[in-house]
Amino acid sequence: MGAGRVGRGLGRGVRVQLGVMSTDDDGELMLRYARGDMRAFEALYQRHKSALYRYLVRQTRNAETANDLFQEAWSKVIISRERYEPKAQFRTFLFRIAHNCFIDHCRRASVRNESNGGEDGWESMLPGSEQDRPDTRAEQAQLTAHYRAAVAALPAEQRDTFLLYESGLSLEEVASVSGVGPETAKSRLRYAVTKLRANLSAIETVSRGAGVSGPGVGVIQEPGL
Repeated sequence: MGAGRVGRGLGRGVRVQLGVMSTDDDGELMLRYARGDMRAFEALYQRHKSALYRYLVRQTRNAETANDLFQEAWSKVIISRERYEPKAQFRTFLFRIAHNCFIDHCRRASVRNESNGGEDGWESMLPGSEQDRPDTRAEQAQLTAHYRAAVAALPAEQRDTFLLYESGLSLEEVASVSGVGPETAKSRLRYAVTKLRANLSAIETVSRGAGVSGPGVGVIQEPGL
């Protein structure tokens, strides 16, 4: 399975021209899809698939599980298309579905985390070093591993808030997806940022001394509040 399976499968036999829909409102595209416009779904899928997949793979830390939840989330979007009402942004609607799929998965598995080393699919999405010499690659891999570990070590609610926010959602959208108030989401995000900065500050110092750039403190941005 892969992140492109849903779009390929549903678009079979349809010639897609996404350019004309590049600026269309997501809510309007979803309403068009509910009326049977497959091109509208393809536009939505292409627009949001990368951020959604990245969110799920970083939550589960397991590529196979992330793929399953990715397919499940889009399947639920498809099933609910006729009941969709554009009361909130489509992105909020989509990430709420994905968030609930992840929570249901955790309940089924009776664990919050699982890892089998299958995270390489999103590695290129992390901020990385511009240097590509063989003598820096091992150091870069170590920095990335520290970043992963720091995110994974966050309490579950803070990690979820941070990953949703990092996926591009606004604080209000994060609150809506998580089912909490904006102030609670803001508090969780600030705690997450503070902990990540603390965990990564020593690594940043080491990386600067070695002349290697990587996902250190500079990656962790304060929310614009």
